[in-house]
Amino acid sequence: MIFGALERWIALRYLRARRKEGFISVIAWFSLLGIALGVATLIIVMSVMNGFRAELLGRILGVNGHLTIYSNIGGIEDYQDIRQRVEAIPGVVLATPQIQNQVMVTAGAQARGAVIRALQPEDFARRDLLRESFRQGDFRAFEAGEGLLIGSRLAQSLGVRPGSQISLVTPRGNATAIGTIPRIKSYPVAGIFDVGMFEYDSSFIFMPLPLAQTYFRLPEQANAIEVFVDNVEQVRGPRQAIESDLGGGFRTVDWQNANASFFNAIQVERNVMFLILTLIILVAAFNIISGQIMLVKDKGRDIAILRTMGATRGMILRIFFMSGASIGVIGTLTGLLLGYVFVDNIAVLQGWVEAIAGTQVFNPEIYFLTTLPAVMDPREVVEVVLMALAIAFCAPLFPAWRAARLDPVEALRYE
Repeated sequence: MIFGALERWIALRYLRARRKEGFISVIAWFSLLGIALGVATLIIVMSVMNGFRAELLGRILGVNGHLTIYSNIGGIEDYQDIRQRVEAIPGVVLATPQIQNQVMVTAGAQARGAVIRALQPEDFARRDLLRESFRQGDFRAFEAGEGLLIGSRLAQSLGVRPGSQISLVTPRGNATAIGTIPRIKSYPVAGIFDVGMFEYDSSFIFMPLPLAQTYFRLPEQANAIEVFVDNVEQVRGPRQAIESDLGGGFRTVDWQNANASFFNAIQVERNVMFLILTLIILVAAFNIISGQIMLVKDKGRDIAILRTMGATRGMILRIFFMSGASIGVIGTLTGLLLGYVFVDNIAVLQGWVEAIAGTQVFNPEIYFLTTLPAVMDPREVVEVVLMALAIAFCAPLFPAWRAARLDPVEALRYE
């Protein structure tokens, strides 16, 4: 559709309503604002949901690995040989033998439940997220097998710091004549880590593998091997290769199975939010329709004069279509700009809101993360903009069609 210079001029003039058309102008402004807020909100929410999923996925997989190998008959004695075989499989980046167990940890009068992850210190250092999460203490003590690394929030709740002593209690203790006595042993805190995820910072303890083998009475054994692959979205291929290579006696669990319900819930929530927020744009589109219908009714005399001067129905349709669509286009572009600025400065805005409200708007105990993440997906932004433009282009079609169908004789009959 080609818009002539005269059509553009008339459409622009109709957008700048005079005093007697002020109410129509108010509706147009509210329509523009509604579309802008709808587009901006969609971009912000989708970006936050993307950032939340990416941050959560990165931290979960950074701590837990992409898939884990377990033995069906207890401990894994030849874990070093299995490690070499697994790392030789195409697509596998790293395999780390571990001992995973649950204990109670005490310090003074405080007691908390905790998860033990025992691995070789060099394997800890090879994992970027864990290495970068180390905050306080002496990592050399952990490397020497002389201390433990505990999460920052667990350390805070127990009231301990590097150099303090903590006691581990496991129900798998010594059998005596009066029953099983829990095994208790004290270890120094070598350091404190903070991965930025509440669940791990408040419950995880990393332990040198030799210490765990002694404490849990698994000499020269591991009970799990975590595997990292080069493409987390294509973990099924390496998993099948591992299962084929190891044969029976082992089972594997990948991150998609272990966290399926969690990430499915995020995806469902994301889709529902998209549909709900799209209604904001639809409501604004209905405002465009009502405003344009009122404009057509108010401009009936002008339309009749244009028709008698030789304007075609197509010309009238294009004028009112351009007048209504301009509101949607400007609103969409404004919303795109607002969304980009908000997402780009979301951490700063979060700090301002918390400072003004005097409370934490993003509770890590509920949302697991300590910061509000946001990742803009260009493909999704384009989809939102195209959807908003499609709605904006469809909204003025009916009023423009009615304007084009207006009979100039009837419009001027009572003038």
